[in-house]
Amino acid sequence: MTEKSYSESDITKTLGVAHTVSRTRRLIRWFIVILVVVGLIVFATMRKNAGSSNQTQYETQEAQRGNLVVLVTATGTLQPTNTVEVGSEISGIVKSVEADYNDTVKVAQVLARIDTSKLEAQATQFKAALEAAKARVLQAKASLIETQSKFAQIQRVRELSKGKVPSQAEFDTAQAAFERAKADSDSAAATVDQAQATLGATQTDITKAVIRSPINGIVLTRSVEPGQTVAAAFQSPVLFKLAEDLTRMELHVDVDEADIGKVKEGQDATFAVDAYTDRVFKATITQTRFGSKTVDSVVTYETVLKVDNSDLALRPGMTATADITVKKVQDAVLVPSAALRFEPPVPQAKAPSRGLLGALLPRPPISMAKPKEDGTGKQQKVWVLKDGQPVAVPVTIGATNGALVEVVSPDITAGTVVIVDIATTGK
Repeated sequence: MTEKSYSESDITKTLGVAHTVSRTRRLIRWFIVILVVVGLIVFATMRKNAGSSNQTQYETQEAQRGNLVVLVTATGTLQPTNTVEVGSEISGIVKSVEADYNDTVKVAQVLARIDTSKLEAQATQFKAALEAAKARVLQAKASLIETQSKFAQIQRVRELSKGKVPSQAEFDTAQAAFERAKADSDSAAATVDQAQATLGATQTDITKAVIRSPINGIVLTRSVEPGQTVAAAFQSPVLFKLAEDLTRMELHVDVDEADIGKVKEGQDATFAVDAYTDRVFKATITQTRFGSKTVDSVVTYETVLKVDNSDLALRPGMTATADITVKKVQDAVLVPSAALRFEPPVPQAKAPSRGLLGALLPRPPISMAKPKEDGTGKQQKVWVLKDGQPVAVPVTIGATNGALVEVVSPDITAGTVVIVDIATTGK
């Protein structure tokens, strides 16, 4: 017989002890994991229940007593009070330009001259035609005198002969000659008038070749250069653009249709331009126009403001943003606008506990119901805290500037704390 030696591991493997120990260890590890998960769920549930018992915190502000200014903001451009475009009624080559940008001009001052060589030649031609017409008038008058004398002589002979001589045919011929002579004389006179009018029109065009300023003002733009050809066949070309007086200007702004009912003539305003960021200019409303403009479905109404520009700091075309003072309230009780919009949340009834499974599964958020607004018109309410709970106080509202609102109520005075928002809910 042969002896065999067995190691301890072989014996354990043979008996199946290793498989049992490994399975036991895995069960212990899973048990520990389950205990940790259950502990975390219980901790989260307890924390949530503890947090839900905290009271809602509110943001508050104090009512204040002071003055309220209601403004309407609008944007527009600065324009001169009177702008004149100076053109030319005649065509020709510009001979000289005697005014430049920013020049101050007076009435009848020469701005430019157009070459009149062609017009002067036409004037000479029309003068000659006028002289010829006058000569024809003299000739026609002489013929009229001659035929009139002959006709008078024939009439005399006819009267003395008691109609026997001359014959009727001769008498009619003399009479017709006399009538033709009168017609020729009248035609010659009309030709003189026509030639005179043609010459006068040409002379007028010669005077219009000198472009003069129609107003006292300043040159804003110049659209002509010496040697340039001006063609006035279809419409009068604009050569200069003049502003009458830049010390007095107008600001044309577009007021939104929601604010136009508050804007009236005589109201004061302030405005600013990008050129002077540290300066505020004053203006006064002079006109609110009834005609509307619609741009991108927005309806606006043009409003004109009078501006003093004595120092000539402002220039035409500048874009300005104006604040129009439409109302002033003195010594009023003011609350933030957010206080009128606030409504305390009303949570639904608390849902029953859903156990461990319910804690693991998500659920929809609790809806916060808000009571219906019962205020109409200017009768509204604000909320104040009493014993830590919000209490509604009815108020009558007045003017507002967007941030603050004038309120009238015996329960709201300067220093009263009103609720404007919810700070936190159960941390």
